[in-house]
Amino acid sequence: MAPAEPDDAHDIHCRLDELLEARGMTLTRLSELVGVSLVNLSVLKNDRARAIRFSTLRAVCEALDCEVGELLVVRRR
Repeated sequence: MAPAEPDDAHDIHCRLDELLEARGMTLTRLSELVGVSLVNLSVLKNDRARAIRFSTLRAVCEALDCEVGELLVVRRR
């Protein structure tokens, strides 16, 4: 099966900044908790990630005590 083609009408937005701020946590601290590099978390935070491992997604959600749908949202353009 071929990968899905990007849809110009939709975009996935990562709400990492908002969740970190709400929890009084820094990106550096999240990096320490989940074992993911600061650079990779920054790529995710700035909506430049092309993919994310389920294990990383789970670890981030556990550290932030959130659901996947709170972290990643579909933004219509």
